[in-house]
Amino acid sequence: MKKLVAATHNNGKLLEMKRILSDREILSVGDFDGGVEPDETGTTFAENALIKARAAYAVSRLPSFGDDSGICVDALDGAPGVYSARYAPTVKERNARLLKALEGVEEEKRTAHFACAVAYCDGKSEFVVEGRCEGRILNAEEGEGGFGYDPLFYSFDLGKSFGTASAEEKNAISHRGRALAAFAAKLSESDK
Repeated sequence: MKKLVAATHNNGKLLEMKRILSDREILSVGDFDGGVEPDETGTTFAENALIKARAAYAVSRLPSFGDDSGICVDALDGAPGVYSARYAPTVKERNARLLKALEGVEEEKRTAHFACAVAYCDGKSEFVVEGRCEGRILNAEEGEGGFGYDPLFYSFDLGKSFGTASAEEKNAISHRGRALAAFAAKLSESDK
């Protein structure tokens, strides 16, 4: 089984990656770097994903991939976007800040999408794939599944919040699920 190093220290994200890329042995960059996070200085999800993939490759010397994702809210001109994980110190505070920013915004104007870029680096080649899913921000959290903004995001594809969706339902249509499916397909092509 081919090894890949995932440039994440987030256990929820790592589990999702392992489920979707089940034909590979997925290691965490934390096994090599002791939890050091590279500075995400990119202005796009793709740039930040490449920064992470390159950093993971630099410490592991194994084929590596990184992702960057976030929620982009139309009424907030795409915010929090690439700053989704840094919108506030904790998940609870991030969700509260997003709800506060959307106070008084009508339901039909609360449209949003989750976006994800996955980047690959093996010291010789690099590539980036992307995934996206559309929905809207709810007025309150629904469900306790998933992680991050999931309980606030109502998926148009599923007809319910990511917080109430099973892992299988979410992975089938989520931004990360779509990006990782495109990533797996690209890896399979390169294996031939």
